[in-house]
Amino acid sequence: MEAEQSLGSSLPVPCVQELAKETTATVPPRYVRPDQDPPNISADTTCLPKLPVIDMQKLFSPEFMDSELDKFHYACKEWGFFQLTNHGVSTSLLEKVKLEIQEFFQLPMEEKKKYWQQPGDLEGFGQAFVVSEEQKLDWADMFYMASLPTYLRKPHLFPKLPLH
Repeated sequence: MEAEQSLGSSLPVPCVQELAKETTATVPPRYVRPDQDPPNISADTTCLPKLPVIDMQKLFSPEFMDSELDKFHYACKEWGFFQLTNHGVSTSLLEKVKLEIQEFFQLPMEEKKKYWQQPGDLEGFGQAFVVSEEQKLDWADMFYMASLPTYLRKPHLFPKLPLH
């Protein structure tokens, strides 16, 4: 067994799903970002920028590798994320994971608290990379865990996850 390693930590913050259930006319100040442009709410999606799509098979193709690497670089630098296609993961597995994630977030709060991030840890239910009480927060909850390498796994987060 290798020495325990940390992937980072995050301060505990309220559950956004619970905040959204409260009947209030205002969003808590920690979630308001006046320094950012307000969202462009429109039924017309033709003028919206398109999410970058990276084709994994093209990354390994001598013919398309350079252009796909350029797209990949742009997506990481300008967007910070992208959609990956032709990755070899079956549609049925992706649908199963999506369904199980949805089921987790639909659990009662008392059940989700069993998976809450521990002090000094990043993994679990909560938010990532919250480092101060004044920090602006995302209007989202997340569940993060490492599955590989196996020595980084935290079995209490997913009791059904095989350790080997």
